[in-house]
Amino acid sequence: MADQQRANPHQARVVQADRSTSIVTLLFRNPSAMVGFGFIALWTLGGLISLAASPYSPTSTGVGGLLEAPSLEHLFGTDNFGRDILSRVLAGARVSLWTGLVAVSVSLLVGVPIGAVAGYVGGSLGNALMRIMDMLLAFPSLLLAMALAVALGPGLSSAMIAVGIVGIPEFARIMYGQTVSLREREFVEASTAIGLSNRAILFRHILPNAVAPIIVRCALGMGYAILTAAALSFIGLGAQPPTAEWGVMISDGRGYIITGEWWMTFFPGAAIATSILGFNLLGDGLRDALDPRLRTVAHRQHSLDSTTARPTNPTTATHTKGTS
Repeated sequence: MADQQRANPHQARVVQADRSTSIVTLLFRNPSAMVGFGFIALWTLGGLISLAASPYSPTSTGVGGLLEAPSLEHLFGTDNFGRDILSRVLAGARVSLWTGLVAVSVSLLVGVPIGAVAGYVGGSLGNALMRIMDMLLAFPSLLLAMALAVALGPGLSSAMIAVGIVGIPEFARIMYGQTVSLREREFVEASTAIGLSNRAILFRHILPNAVAPIIVRCALGMGYAILTAAALSFIGLGAQPPTAEWGVMISDGRGYIITGEWWMTFFPGAAIATSILGFNLLGDGLRDALDPRLRTVAHRQHSLDSTTARPTNPTTATHTKGTS
């Protein structure tokens, strides 16, 4: 197969393009994935709008009356300091998405190398690394994040680091399983036989073939990171007032639910729910699209549709009619 691709590089590029096209096609054909992508795009756009075109400053007080219900002037109402809730929700989108991105990046950059080394090297080193990961997984994730946030001190940066550390074992376990499976494959054994270094084998052969489940985990991990960071902010261990963060906003409004000011908690809560739903739906769609079996079925269906829709040659049709 490799000799054929070297002999005909154009054909190899076409095959690679077909694979990429099938992944994109499967994503666009998945309604749930598109709904999730829509939610993510909505809050990403909202966060960008808050930088330049926010209705009011998210931290300015007295822009309206205290605890005003949603109206044309303040679409999401105002809070107990007269701040515009719509402006704060849009600004909170930027903070929450950035928090999730940093936390997932920490988990990815630390967990994947640990899993790769443990799975490829094995032995006492691999067992020691994975037992440490198992110890971290033994603790409830939220309690572990709370303990780390307390140790690091309250603040948004502490929440990012704490959530990122909690997610390390998940990435390590996924990468460990992929590496153990791939190191027994023929192409890895051939690379070892020709004298490639362990580093080259890991980066050239094992990591590229293990990227699909890692991408899915990143999408799902974003939703978890946003939820956990909001929970830490709610109890005072994450972002601090007057920062416009969804967890902080719910914490500010929890005392007003019983008096009827529902908008103070409803809108930031809905933002958290839809953003998490978006990443979960997109993660499920990516998992389906990156499944080689589903890609093969989609490629065969595309080939069948192309063959069926191909126009009939007039000469052949005339010849067939004359013969009959």
